[in-house]
Amino acid sequence: MEFTLGADEVVRRIKQLQSSGGATGKKQVKQSDPELMRNALFYFPSWDHALKNADQL
Repeated sequence: MEFTLGADEVVRRIKQLQSSGGATGKKQVKQSDPELMRNALFYFPSWDHALKNADQL
């Protein structure tokens, strides 16, 4: 499996998704942006951890 995004890029895309009012639920993101989900789960233990990390920055 290839990971095309760095951890910073994952966080930036999550923040962008949140600010645009997009759905941030795991199921919705998995369908709409599977690349983001794959990379987020590579760098963070879970999707919830990735969301919390994006909120902290």
